[in-house]
Amino acid sequence: MRLTSLFGPAAAELVVLIYLLIPPTQGVAFDPVQLPNLNLDQLGRVALTGDFDSISLYTYKQQTQSAFSTNGSQALITQLPNGDYTAAATADAYIKTMCPFVMQNGQLAGVVVGGNFTSLGGIEAQGVAMYDPNSSNITPLPGLLGKVSVVYCDQDTNTVYVGGDFKGADSTNAVAWVGMTGWANLPFAGFNGPVDSIAKAPNGNIIFGGTFTGLGNITSPQKKDQQIINLSSARISGGSTTQENGFNDPENIICKTSGQDQPGSTWLLEDRTSGFWRADLNFGFEPTKLRLWNTHLNGRGTKTFRFTALPLNGIMNMTYIDPATGEKSPCDADGARCPLSDNTSVPFQDFEFVNRVGMSAFQIDISDWYGDGAGLNGIELFQDDIYAYAVPDLNEPTCANIRLGSNSTPTGPWTTASSAQSQSQYLTVDLATEDIQSAGASVVFQPNIKQKGNYSVTIYTPGCLQDNSCDSRGIANVTGVFTAAGAPLTPQQIFQTNNFDKYDEIYYGPVDVNSDSFRATVTLTPYTQQDGRITLVAQRVRFVPTNDTGGLNGLFEFDPTKGSMLTDFSKSAINQVGTNLQPEAIVTSLAVVAGITYVGGNFSDTSGNFQNVFSITDGNATSLPNGGLNAQVATFQVFGDLLYIGGNFTNTATGNISGLNNFAAYNTVSQSWLALGSGVRGQVNTIVPLELNVTENQPETCITVNGHFDQLEASGSAPAVPVQGFGVWVPSRQNWLQNLNLTTRTITGQLSTTTNITGSDPLLAGTISSQGVPGAQAAVSLTSNPLQLNSLGIKIQPQQVANPNRKRAVSGQNVTGAVTGIFHKNGKLNVTVIGGHFTATASNGSTINNLAFINGTGAVSGLGTGLDEDSVFLALNTQDDILYAGGTISGSLENSNVNGLILYDLAGGNFAYPQPPALGGDDVVVNAITTRPKSTQVYVAGSFDTAGSLGCPSVCMFDKGQWSQPGSGLSGSVAALAWQGNDKLLAGGNITINGNTTRLANYDTRRREWTALDDATSAIPGPITALTAANEDASQFWVAGKSSDGSAFLMKYDDSRFHSIEDSSRLGEGTTIQGLAMLPLNDNHDKSDLVGQNMVLLITGSLEVPNFGNASAALYDGRSFIPFILSTAGNGPGSLSQLFSEKTVDFKSSGGQMKVGFVVLIGLAIALGVTFLLVVAGIVIERYRRRAEGYQPAPTQYFDKTANMGRIPPEDLFGRLGQRGTAPLL
Repeated sequence: MRLTSLFGPAAAELVVLIYLLIPPTQGVAFDPVQLPNLNLDQLGRVALTGDFDSISLYTYKQQTQSAFSTNGSQALITQLPNGDYTAAATADAYIKTMCPFVMQNGQLAGVVVGGNFTSLGGIEAQGVAMYDPNSSNITPLPGLLGKVSVVYCDQDTNTVYVGGDFKGADSTNAVAWVGMTGWANLPFAGFNGPVDSIAKAPNGNIIFGGTFTGLGNITSPQKKDQQIINLSSARISGGSTTQENGFNDPENIICKTSGQDQPGSTWLLEDRTSGFWRADLNFGFEPTKLRLWNTHLNGRGTKTFRFTALPLNGIMNMTYIDPATGEKSPCDADGARCPLSDNTSVPFQDFEFVNRVGMSAFQIDISDWYGDGAGLNGIELFQDDIYAYAVPDLNEPTCANIRLGSNSTPTGPWTTASSAQSQSQYLTVDLATEDIQSAGASVVFQPNIKQKGNYSVTIYTPGCLQDNSCDSRGIANVTGVFTAAGAPLTPQQIFQTNNFDKYDEIYYGPVDVNSDSFRATVTLTPYTQQDGRITLVAQRVRFVPTNDTGGLNGLFEFDPTKGSMLTDFSKSAINQVGTNLQPEAIVTSLAVVAGITYVGGNFSDTSGNFQNVFSITDGNATSLPNGGLNAQVATFQVFGDLLYIGGNFTNTATGNISGLNNFAAYNTVSQSWLALGSGVRGQVNTIVPLELNVTENQPETCITVNGHFDQLEASGSAPAVPVQGFGVWVPSRQNWLQNLNLTTRTITGQLSTTTNITGSDPLLAGTISSQGVPGAQAAVSLTSNPLQLNSLGIKIQPQQVANPNRKRAVSGQNVTGAVTGIFHKNGKLNVTVIGGHFTATASNGSTINNLAFINGTGAVSGLGTGLDEDSVFLALNTQDDILYAGGTISGSLENSNVNGLILYDLAGGNFAYPQPPALGGDDVVVNAITTRPKSTQVYVAGSFDTAGSLGCPSVCMFDKGQWSQPGSGLSGSVAALAWQGNDKLLAGGNITINGNTTRLANYDTRRREWTALDDATSAIPGPITALTAANEDASQFWVAGKSSDGSAFLMKYDDSRFHSIEDSSRLGEGTTIQGLAMLPLNDNHDKSDLVGQNMVLLITGSLEVPNFGNASAALYDGRSFIPFILSTAGNGPGSLSQLFSEKTVDFKSSGGQMKVGFVVLIGLAIALGVTFLLVVAGIVIERYRRRAEGYQPAPTQYFDKTANMGRIPPEDLFGRLGQRGTAPLL
């Protein structure tokens, strides 16, 4: 095949480099993360709750918690060894196509990636690049400008065929990358419309499908040089300008076409001096003609000049019509001098540019003059390009009196941004949600169309890197009207997240000439279906007239073995099939199965035999059964004998097969249609195969369906399933994965394409989110041997709170998903309770709202009726077998209203009766429930004023069927409780004690008194939302919450004062901490003053971990934060609420720190014991020494104890002891 190189040896060197650097594929090396060595055995069962639909441990450095993107950006996606998916390289827009470029010798040169991106992996790449699957390195393939829709890698010829909507050298919409020589022109000049599909026919020829009617390229307008470049908004300067008033302003000659020599209209140089006239414009342009009016004032005038393009600093070659001879003549060969006539009968002279060169400024250097000096009376610059700019001053000048010239009309608070790295200035606006939904900003473009014909209309979007707006860029909605009798353009969404400048074709077809009754228009507004603040930009619209050979209609067959083109298209059976379709056929999909070519798109044949899909066998077009499909086909995917088809159809053309809603299959062997469930509700854009473990450890290929649909249609006994444009069809089960009761990986997002790489896992493209615990939604268990997350066997669907005022009283807490949980085991009773705001399915198929029970056999059940469905459970605890459940709860049980708290009999499986008198107050919420140690007293805390008729604000105690107020003077909102021994209760939140605000308070149950913790108000920067003990009696503890500036804080109290985390180690500004827990370790970490060496602090919530990014849980060892758990929810990051366990942490066995008093007592006891042992040892040693030295015991003699009793009678000795005033007489 003879293909002419487009870009010379540089491109060839690039391909040689790619070819030599990529060794045989082994797959990307992933970096494992050392998991923390937790010791959870002493805690019994452990679980986590939150708001997530996928979750995994952080086990590889390539893992992130990024949710799938909805702003138009996509990525190359690979699978980690743990089953999670990660982005190998991120693009700033869609990735539409991929193929492995395997050379004839079997070596992989790389994976060719195409799309409408401007960067891939952070490297500028306009629409196409090469990806190395070994290293994830990206090599751009420069030379194309536009969108690549399809690539086809042909190993037999070492060629990659590329199709789309782009320009490259002398070709449009189709080009080839050949082996080690780079880009090459095909023997034809591309197509006059976009190419959407490429396939290799059974005979080895290459088939192109798209929206084209002929081979060809863009062409110049028949009326040339009709667009005037606006110089009136340029910065004008001059060199060697005269000092004479009225003639010394270089701007005098702008928009002056009368040729009159007069002040204010003529610009002069100093006498007999060379000089220059310069214009710096706010946009780039390619001029085709220069028009100059010479001055004749007092015999003066410009004799010779040259035109210099800036900033290239290149002298332009031009031609002109010699006024004397009437013949076309070139300027001097070196472009140094172009002559300008001094004949007063010549009003102006035109100079045509030999080459089209882009520039943003130019300079006219005057080298010779007539009479006393040079000067000019007027200047105009023309181009063929038809642009309408968003910045009105960049359009054709109004001072030129151009009838129906190009213009624009911005509406809204637009501001003008400098061109920076872009081609021109542009408009930018920041919009809030209400402005977006009301289309509060718009730009209407109106080009100067002077020639009726077919045009390609493109809209340009400046890159976001130059103005640092990538994080806020949104989606533009573009509409247009192009003919007087035609319908408006179907609205198109243009994603503006491109890092570098790009353009998108928005229309291809006829455009009418401007007139008093009609003008072609393009309107840009914000796409209304987006929330939050966005940045919208508007730059320019271009209309390019097209030229073609004709004779084609959406299909073209190319023989790569021939170096020249056949001009008779009828000699190709494929081409002939295309011409037999109705005019303006659109071919979107091509597939070859068992020697048969299948064609899909939006078309019908002229005889009415088929619509939108057909097959070609031996050059003959054949209808599929029932006349094809009744609306457009968007995509094909071949899997075995089945051809999966997606699009916007609802049935066959004859309408007699049900269930073919936008997604169907055609059996190529039995030649019959297959309904896949009942399809989906909405358009399908792509169908991508994906391997999943549908059965444990048995991966199988499933079919993902991606597009603009919101529901998997009901089929048979399976109900309709709401989705977000993504479904997974399981061929082996003939059902949607979402309908199967399987524990498999949760995947959300959309896939655009995939490709297989020999020796490696398939490479995917799109934007998906997947974490690694099958069947885990909103609650998971955690084990440490081995360390892993597991499903609790319950399918939970988070629910949004219907009333936004019904929320947790202390900010930052989760009110969707599973918020809290508890393990209760008492004798044979073994129940796991999950509370929050969700729906779930019970084992008997009924719907569970907000509180679920899982018994020891795994059976799932819920509450009975009586509670409002928008109730939210935030706190759980048990006393005996009675569950105390609190939150924002309302309803009626046995004709009695409940508010904030309910009691449930776990043993009996029903509500306990009677219920406690309802809590009262504005927006009642219970945040914490705890049982006093060695007591039946249950303390309930939150935001409320009364308990029944009892005034009992913020914290109330329930015991023996009645409420009691613990102490007095407390008010505010309490978020967390912890016992400090048996008699002191610690409360954290946003609290007031006797009118004084504090964050922490102590309650002494013996004295029945509340006191504020010293320094709590000044040391803690905001309300507390989480609290956990750091030692056995909670005299040391951790607190967390939100500061007044919205940032998260985390602090430790150690008997005497608070300690904050160092600024360099703090969690990011977007952090919300929802739970804290101390966990024991098997191995000691480095010593820290904040955390014991064999303990670690678990932080749960929505976290921004330093030097990592988003996480749902992290571990803190007193020195640094370690990402621990990642999760996602829908199309956003997930969060974890809290950890709960069957048993509490034993700080003694875990080496927790003791109070100073206990340490002193233990030290004293040890000292006394050592002293006693030393004394005993001394006595023993002394006795041994004496015996060794021969000492003998003294003899002992017994005597008669009564012998001397008669000497002093007792009455004489003691008789006077009772007498006063005298001493006893002996």
